Amino acid sequence: MASANAVRISRAGDDVSGIIKEAVLNAGLRGKKHIYIKPNLSHPEYLPGVVTSPEVMHQLVSILRDGNSEVVVGESNGINYPCWTAFDKTGMKEAVESAGGVAMNLSEDKVVEVKFQTNGPLKKLYLPKTILDADAVVDLPLMKTHEFMAYTGALKNLFGCIPSNRRIYLHPYLPEVFYRLYQVFKPTLTIMDARIGIEGNGPTKGKPKKMGLFLTGNDALAVDIVATQVMMLNWKETYLKYVADRSHFDADAIQVEGLPVKEIANRFEPPNIDLPVKLQMKIYQHEYATKFMFCSLDIIHLFQRVTKLYRREQMQLV
Repeated sequence: MASANAVRISRAGDDVSGIIKEAVLNAGLRGKKHIYIKPNLSHPEYLPGVVTSPEVMHQLVSILRDGNSEVVVGESNGINYPCWTAFDKTGMKEAVESAGGVAMNLSEDKVVEVKFQTNGPLKKLYLPKTILDADAVVDLPLMKTHEFMAYTGALKNLFGCIPSNRRIYLHPYLPEVFYRLYQVFKPTLTIMDARIGIEGNGPTKGKPKKMGLFLTGNDALAVDIVATQVMMLNWKETYLKYVADRSHFDADAIQVEGLPVKEIANRFEPPNIDLPVKLQMKIYQHEYATKFMFCSLDIIHLFQRVTKLYRREQMQLV
């Protein structure tokens, strides 16, 4: 088994099965009976770099099923669409089931109340029993910028494990939520598909950026930190610093294997923080403002239409 703080950067060729097999072997997943995989289904249709590749998922599930493991791939309902829509339209459900795995809507799973001893506002989370009962969690993030949070990767991907489609109400406390999910789920393996990254106003509306890489490791935070270094972002200016500080994580102890960061680093264009983004970031700072903003799909869709009109006008002025 590889060191917990080791991150391997690999060049992705036409066949990435070798990278996946090595990552599974290094994570010690052989012999685990119940494995949960968290994909990134942040868009209802498949877009390279935005959504987890069904091909990669099929290969991963097939490798894990060779060890006679029960493999569950789960995602939760979004505020704009149910996860079954994304499972079907992205081809993820077919990829999972044809490899012998089970596709699950976490919003339909039994939930467990997980309480935290804290003086902060986040006292508890309701989390899916399937994940809490799993012998191992595998995280499949992508390399993306985020218009509200600068960066999104392995830790942010775990946010979709919260089964409520109103998890957006937790935005005022996101760094603490990410820390808690990281500590509770403790992903055994993180595989970041960085063949195509997303820069600019990610995670779904940004621009594709060809990177041709895979990042793998047994610690999700370590993979995120190395990913930001590859993207030439300052991880200490993101929520990753909060999680690292709360976890007493030593970033200097991360061992980068395979390709050196300095040889493949490629600066990602940061998000354009325009007026709609600034407004939404302000809203996210306050619990009740967030709840009002997202209490109705009518309000959400109105804000989205106004944003599109504003940006169209700005483009014409340039």
